[in-house]
Amino acid sequence: MSLSPDSHQHPAPATSMPRPTKGDPRLPQLREATGFVEFIETGWATPDRTPDTVPGIAAATAAHRARLSPAFVGRTVVLAGGKAPVRVNDNYYGFRPDSNFFWLSGCTAEEAVLVMSPAGASHDATLFIPAPAYPGEADFFADAAHGELWVGSAPGMPEWTAALEIETRPLAELEGALARATDIALGGSLLGANPLLHSISVSQDLGRILAELRMIKDDWEISELRGTVNSTIDGFKAVAREIPEAIRFGGERWLQGTFDRHARTVGNGTGYTTIVGSGANAPVLHWVRCDGPVRENDALLLDMGVEARSLYTADITRTLPTSGTFSAAQRQAHDLVEKAHRAGLAAVGPGKLFSGFHSAALEVIATGLHDWGMLPVSVDEALSPQGQHHRRYIVCGIGHHLGLDVHDCAKSSYEAYQGAPMEPGMVMAVEPGLYFHAWDNTVPPELRGLGVRIEDNVLVTETGTEVLSEALPITADGIEEWMRAL
Repeated sequence: MSLSPDSHQHPAPATSMPRPTKGDPRLPQLREATGFVEFIETGWATPDRTPDTVPGIAAATAAHRARLSPAFVGRTVVLAGGKAPVRVNDNYYGFRPDSNFFWLSGCTAEEAVLVMSPAGASHDATLFIPAPAYPGEADFFADAAHGELWVGSAPGMPEWTAALEIETRPLAELEGALARATDIALGGSLLGANPLLHSISVSQDLGRILAELRMIKDDWEISELRGTVNSTIDGFKAVAREIPEAIRFGGERWLQGTFDRHARTVGNGTGYTTIVGSGANAPVLHWVRCDGPVRENDALLLDMGVEARSLYTADITRTLPTSGTFSAAQRQAHDLVEKAHRAGLAAVGPGKLFSGFHSAALEVIATGLHDWGMLPVSVDEALSPQGQHHRRYIVCGIGHHLGLDVHDCAKSSYEAYQGAPMEPGMVMAVEPGLYFHAWDNTVPPELRGLGVRIEDNVLVTETGTEVLSEALPITADGIEEWMRAL
């Protein structure tokens, strides 16, 4: 198949079927049907177009913009919210705005752009959104992306201004705003962005500074994280109740579907692809296929998080015995992971290095594996930078920042992330584990095909820490008792 020379630059618009080269009277184009056009323009009431925002978001995002302003005095800051990627033809994946854009604006409109214009030592913010098409406009019925007949009640400029307490203008006016801008720092998602933005260089400094600012959560953000952690714990209960049904029918898919339905009902959805790994699938770190069976007497690894309507997410993992009772081998592995987890939690706190809880947990893991005769060297040699033999059974890290993104603040500098002490307001995921693959001949036969992870979400406070997810037990006995009480 040949392509025109510029077809890669000007792709055809998304469509569900071929377009005719000339009119077909059997399939008339509605734009050309005068009777239809005249009839559909009239008889419409005005729906409620209030944006679906969460309480407190206008004040929170204004405070976030104020925190960013000092780093870009005299410069124009531009953040693009992005657009849903195409799944196939004219079918799109669900839209989620760029996290930095959302942190500063609270807006969930596709293709929206935030412009922060210099105003002395601070900035004035303007939000540019695509104008929705209402009754009386041709695109009302003809534009599947912006026509209100297709997408439902569509907030316009007045509604977004009222909800977010920020000046809102049509996206068509962005060109004029950029023409007046000075020294632009551009960030966000440029997927589907206005072509004007593609001619501007993306600012690496903006992405880094925003990531480092977002490390410290304010009271509103912490409240949102508390809520979504609690919703996730409820989701664990829902999944655990369905284990007998998953054994009978549906397997991992049934349990993944159970949690995903819960997350969509109580929040925006899941904060990441749900991991349900039963038996030999549990050691696979990113087992997002979730297409295996759930058998009696399996160890079931559940890594799940609800994304709140404010887009903040939890990230919690527990390993449950499908029978309700851990076998001797399952308990052996679980007890060592619990011991490592407690060591990691104890090393989290204000002024403590991020690397500290990694080292503390891994030292426990290495010592335990050595005691089981699974390391070919001493504990000291295994823990040395050139050793790391124990990492065969835990190649992933032990934790990360948590917030709007499940792996939050990833664009920070190394010095501000792994190389920095923890501060009050940081929220961390702590998640040691052991992953014994079924085909790993270095593992004792009774441990092969066993994966165990314990993950909690931890707030660093002025005086220590608060485990936000402590309502879920971490001991083997506690998990068994929790399952019996469901």
